[in-house]
Amino acid sequence: MTTGIRFADPRTIADLMAKGEATLVDVRESEEFRALRIPGARLVPLSAFDPAKAQPKPGAQLVLHCAAGVRCGTAAQILRASGYQGEILRMAGGIKAWRAEGLPVER
Repeated sequence: MTTGIRFADPRTIADLMAKGEATLVDVRESEEFRALRIPGARLVPLSAFDPAKAQPKPGAQLVLHCAAGVRCGTAAQILRASGYQGEILRMAGGIKAWRAEGLPVER
């Protein structure tokens, strides 16, 4: 049975990450990732999105994020089309919302 795709706010995602319960996948492009990224995020650019590289670590929630929350929707659909059955969280507002919450970033 396939579970849903839903939005989660940056604070909820930060809490999941702090507990080791989330695998954060950044679907922005390489140059965006190099300029600014969330610590611990794995880059899997949407332009060359490979569902196999976006799999969560065992027991972790899969979380997708992009700049503002749009491209991660496309990535979620690609994951579903590839057969991924687990729940997918999309970070509402993307890295822009993450920064607005004052959460940590790397440059």
